[in-house]
Amino acid sequence: MILRHSGSDIGFISIDCGAEEDYLDGDTGITYKTDKDFISTGKNKVVAPEHNLTTLYYGNMANSLRTFPEGKRNCYTLKPRQGKNQNYYVRAFFYYGNYDSKNQTQIKFDLYIGVNHWTTVVDMQWTYYEIIHYSVTDTIYVCLVNTGFGVPFINGLDLRFMNDSPYRSMNGSLIPKVLADLGGLDPTLGAMRYKDDVYDRIWRLDVNLNDSVSNSTEANIDIQGSDDPCRLPVEVLRTAVQPRNGHNSLSYSYTLRHRENFTPEFLVFFHFAEIEQIAPGERREFTITLNGLNYGPFTLEYLKPLTIGPYKLQVPEDQVRFSIDATLRSDLPPILNAFEIFKLWPLPDSPTNQTDVDAIMAIKEAYKIDRVDWQGDPCLPLTTWTGLLCNDDNPPRIISLNLSSSQLSGNIAVSLLNLTAIKSLDLSNNELTGTVLEAFAQLPHLTILDLSGNKLTGAIPHSLKEKSNSRQLQLSLDGNLDLCKMDTCEKKKRSFPVLVIAFVISVSVLLLLNIITIFWRLKIGRLNVSLSSLVGLSRKELSLKSKNQPFTYTELVSITNNFQTIIGEGGFGKVYLGNLKDGRQVAVKLLSQSSRQGYKEFLAEKIAQIC
Repeated sequence: MILRHSGSDIGFISIDCGAEEDYLDGDTGITYKTDKDFISTGKNKVVAPEHNLTTLYYGNMANSLRTFPEGKRNCYTLKPRQGKNQNYYVRAFFYYGNYDSKNQTQIKFDLYIGVNHWTTVVDMQWTYYEIIHYSVTDTIYVCLVNTGFGVPFINGLDLRFMNDSPYRSMNGSLIPKVLADLGGLDPTLGAMRYKDDVYDRIWRLDVNLNDSVSNSTEANIDIQGSDDPCRLPVEVLRTAVQPRNGHNSLSYSYTLRHRENFTPEFLVFFHFAEIEQIAPGERREFTITLNGLNYGPFTLEYLKPLTIGPYKLQVPEDQVRFSIDATLRSDLPPILNAFEIFKLWPLPDSPTNQTDVDAIMAIKEAYKIDRVDWQGDPCLPLTTWTGLLCNDDNPPRIISLNLSSSQLSGNIAVSLLNLTAIKSLDLSNNELTGTVLEAFAQLPHLTILDLSGNKLTGAIPHSLKEKSNSRQLQLSLDGNLDLCKMDTCEKKKRSFPVLVIAFVISVSVLLLLNIITIFWRLKIGRLNVSLSSLVGLSRKELSLKSKNQPFTYTELVSITNNFQTIIGEGGFGKVYLGNLKDGRQVAVKLLSQSSRQGYKEFLAEKIAQIC
């Protein structure tokens, strides 16, 4: 019964949250990683020696943990390679183990998946919580939230890619309540993980059905050739329960521990495999009654897996109950190999608008912002990142950003321009240099822009002045000693471009290389050719591709890093070096309004260059 999942399995992430180094667990075959690549806050601890646990199939995680004495919210960042719009099995492990030598009897904190509440952790003994989560984002956050009842902690974290499994709900997540492996190993073991379980489920061995006895086989059950979508491990299918002699019914009931403020819904799966060779002329036929609803009849084929369900049901009485009954014409009692009960868990809140998330993450990276609460989703759950305000839209938008006195340096990050819902931006009292971005004037909702107390240079963009003068924008620029506020600065400064055309620099480089090659061959006498032959080279011979691609001004600010590097200048204006997202270098030529040459001539020159 040795588990086979290693850290290299596609879509599998196994984290020992208190480990100091990665390791391979010999008992399970799982490669556990430390959490240093998944979270930057917290402290590693070990449980008290007298509380050390020897737990099968869980590595060393039971005896080490990470605690979070600082911050309201601390989040693990998981980035599975399969990305968004996929199903993932997420599991978190907890064990207090008197790590702080305080002999605490209760610590309580909340666990969130993304921006939605998952569960409240209250058990001080070894325990785990599971959720099958349909992620609408490429990044999955698992957050521990301090509720004022002790320091949150965690021992381990698993993520398993569920592929195209039937375990999904597009309107929320699934909470496993009972995963019962019936008739199998010693129930005192409590739970088991199996080596051929592709989803790495933890199966309960201690679930009892009324008046049942166990049955098993050593025969080979072909799970690979089966079309059973749940893909149960063969060890689960080789064992079953059936009624005691003289009985023809199996029954079970599950009662919710806590009543919800809404009518809960459940998914129920029943798993069967005929493990007895039935005598000719006999049959095993049964029906299923689930919370008063009847299904069937059903028959089984020898050693062939069969999953019945999922059955979706509302449970106003907070109880799931079923019975499996032999039909009147059945010669044999019913059997059951395994069953699963999942609770549908609603996800009412949506994560922050992805464009805003990408923008604020880029800002965090650009300025190396290191704040305890700048982790997880920027707007949810419960509180926003320090310095942010978000609206109540679904999804939320970032409407205010205050990075005043945050020791920012360098140019104004162009990522700020992607916060298109922002109303207030405060970057005052930092060490920002470079020019003021004219594209701030294009942010449709921006009404407050505070850039005072920095080291900005150049001229104030005319469009921002106009917005300020018309009282559409509250603009603060005091304290920038080298910033020119006079209208005469406009003549010294490059004006807003009328037309911009980017072309791939590799074209010019390739032409230059051809010219050098020809001159070199002429010089050594190996090729007698005139320079006019260069003109005759066809596009096909040069294998050149160039694109006349339009860009917005905001995109050009980003491509050129706020027009930072000048690589040339002509009659029309300056030429700047830029980098596209695919890694190509481009040259960006701007037509200055002060140019003595006109728009038509500029356009004609560009068309001639790219044709």
